[in-house]
Amino acid sequence: MERIPQPIMDKRGEPHMKRFEDQRWVLDNIVRANGIDWDQPRSIYISGPCGMEGQADIHGIRERVKKMADIAPAFEAVAVRREAKAKAAEEAGSMVTARDNYFMSAVYWGAAQWPYDQNDEENVRCHLKKRENYTKYAGLADHKVEAAWIPFKDTALPAWLHLPPNYNGGKLPVIINVPGMDSYKEIQTALYGDRFLNRGFAVLNIDGPGQYESPMLGIYFSVDNWVATGKAVCDWLAKRPEIDMSRVVLSGTSFGTFFGTIATAHEPRISACAVISVCHEPGCHTIFQEASPTFKKRFMYMSGITDEAEFDKMRQGMTWEGHADKIKAPYLCVAGEFDELSPIEHSKRLVAAVKGPKRMVVYQESRHSVGNVPAANLGPFPPILVADWLADRVAGKPFPNEQWYVRGNGVIDKKPF
Repeated sequence: MERIPQPIMDKRGEPHMKRFEDQRWVLDNIVRANGIDWDQPRSIYISGPCGMEGQADIHGIRERVKKMADIAPAFEAVAVRREAKAKAAEEAGSMVTARDNYFMSAVYWGAAQWPYDQNDEENVRCHLKKRENYTKYAGLADHKVEAAWIPFKDTALPAWLHLPPNYNGGKLPVIINVPGMDSYKEIQTALYGDRFLNRGFAVLNIDGPGQYESPMLGIYFSVDNWVATGKAVCDWLAKRPEIDMSRVVLSGTSFGTFFGTIATAHEPRISACAVISVCHEPGCHTIFQEASPTFKKRFMYMSGITDEAEFDKMRQGMTWEGHADKIKAPYLCVAGEFDELSPIEHSKRLVAAVKGPKRMVVYQESRHSVGNVPAANLGPFPPILVADWLADRVAGKPFPNEQWYVRGNGVIDKKPF
């Protein structure tokens, strides 16, 4: 029987970040003025996997959140309500309703964790409820969902493995799905109509080093840890009878674009990499020094560092330089023209450094979270563009090395690299 790591209570406390502490009153006023999505479309990417039924929950949460301190209680209240509905449905024999509500409860427990930047009692409690409810969902899901523990140094990386509905044997292509800084593995696969499962992929959703569950297990962010992650994950996948190791691909979102790039650069068994909503600025000055201070404070927790000066020294080594030029697999980069967290010129340099076949797609007027602009509505829908591109790679289809600029009218300007 595999050993399941347990959360470690951290006595170091919260990271100390001067701008966050000095500007907390500003943050609260920004939240009051702009709502829960003041820094990114958080409510959209949290509610999206839940489907239509979750929309009313999110609307209520938007109305309730007037300051940062409201975020965790607002999500927790809905998580508790959904858990109660799931249990009542299960007792009544309505198993589909139970399944859906366990899923939504897990999603909201995870969202309640976001404001907690230390392994304290509240964070661990929400985490355990998230795992409890997602485990119950997995037992009732319409496809196989399995808890995965990937051996990593003296512990294990946490993940969930999903197999497509109606899978009845044979070898499957697989996507290693890497979320962003403020995201977590439980929301990476949709309750209904998942874009990757629908295309016949197995999906391995991971919390890599520093992400959500991993720092609770003592696995913090470092470039070296992400160098090691690709091999650890592929070694685990190679032991799975369902997986075709000639068709292992990776998808990374937001900070997952940096994490996934590093993992791909050092693992030749990853045969294609697609990234969207980029975090590619070496040293990460823009996101950590100019954007909402919540980003830097969160990443300090992810790194296991509480002293800001120590973190600033560490982040200078956060770069794809010296790594991206090792990538020979097909590489897709999807970015917003006006990314406010990572200026696009850094992604252009990264893609230029990649040695394999490549495509860069830029959406006119889009910010960091690619979408919600005419180019994304009238042109290729960005998440589907990624899914189709990865499906074409495992199908062995060729593609030209190109730069795409998707205009606001949906027209794509294409030119070769």
